[in-house]
Amino acid sequence: MKKIENLIRGIIRFRVLIIVVLGILMSFSGYQTLKKLSVDNSLSIWFLEDDPSYKAYIDFQENFGSDEIFIAMFPVENAIGEAEMQSLKQLHLSIEALHYVKTSFSLAKAKYPIYANNKINFGDLYNVKRSEKGLKSLFSKLPNITSQLVTNDYKNQFFYIQLNPTPTIEEKRKDIAGEIRTIIEKEYYNYYLTGPPVLNEAYSKGIYKESLTFGVLTVLVITLMLLFLLPSKRYLIISLLSVAIPVSLLFGLITSFGFALNMISMLIPTILMVYSVSDAVHIINVYHKEGILNTSLSKVELLAIAVRKSFTPCFYTTLTTFVGYFALYLSPLPAFKNMGVFTCVGLLLSFILVYIITIIGFSFMTLNFKAAKPLLSIKTVSQSGFINWLNGFTSQYKTSIIVGFTLVLLFGFYSIFQVKIDTDSSNLLAEGKAKQDLRLVESKLQGSSRLQLNVSMANGESILNKGAMKQLEVFQSKLEANPLISAPVSVINIKSFLEKRNPVLFQTNVSDDKIKNTLSLADTNDNSFFKLFSKDLTTAGFTLSLREMKTSELEQVLEDVKRDFESSFDTKNYNLKINGFAVVFAQLNNFILETQFKSFFAAFFVAFLCLLVFIRSLRTTLLVLIPNLLPLTVLAIFMSLLDIPLDVTTAMITPIMLGIAMDDTIHLVYKYRRSKTITGTPKVRMDNAMHYTGSALFSTTIALVGGFLIIASSATPSVKDFGLLCSVTVAIALITDIFYLPALLKKFDN
Repeated sequence: MKKIENLIRGIIRFRVLIIVVLGILMSFSGYQTLKKLSVDNSLSIWFLEDDPSYKAYIDFQENFGSDEIFIAMFPVENAIGEAEMQSLKQLHLSIEALHYVKTSFSLAKAKYPIYANNKINFGDLYNVKRSEKGLKSLFSKLPNITSQLVTNDYKNQFFYIQLNPTPTIEEKRKDIAGEIRTIIEKEYYNYYLTGPPVLNEAYSKGIYKESLTFGVLTVLVITLMLLFLLPSKRYLIISLLSVAIPVSLLFGLITSFGFALNMISMLIPTILMVYSVSDAVHIINVYHKEGILNTSLSKVELLAIAVRKSFTPCFYTTLTTFVGYFALYLSPLPAFKNMGVFTCVGLLLSFILVYIITIIGFSFMTLNFKAAKPLLSIKTVSQSGFINWLNGFTSQYKTSIIVGFTLVLLFGFYSIFQVKIDTDSSNLLAEGKAKQDLRLVESKLQGSSRLQLNVSMANGESILNKGAMKQLEVFQSKLEANPLISAPVSVINIKSFLEKRNPVLFQTNVSDDKIKNTLSLADTNDNSFFKLFSKDLTTAGFTLSLREMKTSELEQVLEDVKRDFESSFDTKNYNLKINGFAVVFAQLNNFILETQFKSFFAAFFVAFLCLLVFIRSLRTTLLVLIPNLLPLTVLAIFMSLLDIPLDVTTAMITPIMLGIAMDDTIHLVYKYRRSKTITGTPKVRMDNAMHYTGSALFSTTIALVGGFLIIASSATPSVKDFGLLCSVTVAIALITDIFYLPALLKKFDN
């Protein structure tokens, strides 16, 4: 006790210096945050650089062209009008002058094959000398290509901008979309723009906007709640500083080390503010109650008692919460790793600073503890009366409570296996122009992202031979029959077109050399937007168009493609390689599942050890642990009933909620467990513990629910689900702590 008093005297003695240092650090952190805070939602945050899938994706971009593609749709009077074509040509010149653009493609650049003099030449698909009827007739013979250039009613044109490979554009990414729009607007006042770079920009802007909004709303909501929950309005400033300072310093660290916000880490400010105020409320609650009970103590002695009685439970609650977040570091996704590390650093800052801030704050206060009252109150609600009723209820009906809650727990375990694992890419995007443009373009184009299939001969020979052509045709027809795939483009489209115009060109007696010499010229630089062959002609490419879809649908597409390949080719002689962002994105389900298992079991094991060390009784530890599983199983019930899947945001929910669920439990059990000063039957000890900590439990739960409800106000569906589920889980955690836990301990902890 003397050591604690000496430490407190030291903090009070140097309180002015500490205030100055914290002020300087906050100023520096604020400057760094305003100057350097950025948003990064690029592919690299979801995959480690040495991840085989990520490496394969980057290699594919280098060899077959990037799928970082802008898609612009221009509503026009006549898609094949001369004036409209001139606008497209001018746009090509302006766009291709940009250093980060690899190529652009539209009807103005499209070519079609003409066979003459034993070789293929290419003519412009659009020719001003050809009549409108002739153009439409020509277009009808290349439907898979022309459907991606103009709509069927000829009222819209499509324009594609292919960027250089992803690693080369990351530093410039935030400016690219703006520059592209500026150039387009010089030619078109009405247009719709979508594609992966546009969606990435929309994610980033939405993240930045919502981070600011969540921060402001959290401060306002916490302030309002504290006016009701704190025993005196004099504690308000201390509580708010306990929230603001750790968050400010954390963001100073994050920005100083060059890290950026992403879809996951945007939640840190709100979550950390709620945790900080929870610890502050518990410390204030202990300080105030001890002030009422010990009127003769000096301020230093009273502070020492408050620190001693609050430190152990606050330490263990911080530790269990720390473990819940640090478990995210076991995830294979860098976004989750960063989220775990950043939040853990924030929790440590919060835990240390909340004591320093409260000690300094209390040292300036002179308060009549018995006369103090909240600034705002609801007189019809009596916390002590409710706690008395609660204690009587859990004593009288403990068996019924245990049976009822245990049945819910068992049903929850069943519901865990009913929860789907799926990420809907459209749910990662808030409502707005980007999402509206995406829907409109996809309604006309039936796709906005690409999938590249590469079929090669196992022996390394040229793919341009009679046998391969027949099997490629069968494969193409199966791809075209798949409702999830739109307009596959390959050498088969060129072959079919030439065959209709020159029936003798690909007769059965034609030699392999003839086929090779004829088709090898089909993959020209002018048509490089569709990669038909590798340079050595050993690989044939299929470019598929896909709409934005769920990872489960992408997995289905990939399975369909593999099945169609195996039924079309002799897999001993032919190989298939599937490339594109869709392949990488589809793997998120596996990563999410891996994240859940690793992080939850790590958090559960460490939390169990913490409780065992804290309680020092295996029997009591097990009884305490059971109610902490109930909120997670109720979470599974809600997710299965509401059809909310585990996705990239909700994937981190179980380890986090396990840590949160244990916070109130630890504070309650700290006053319940046997010690030199705590004696009596389980009923007496639990009733006393509820009276001592009950108000703080209600206050912190209200603060947590309020903070997560702010997240639930997000315009991004996936983030909204995360906030809603966390709010429900925290509320259920309180219910289990005040009903299920007391009933179990009163019944079995003899």
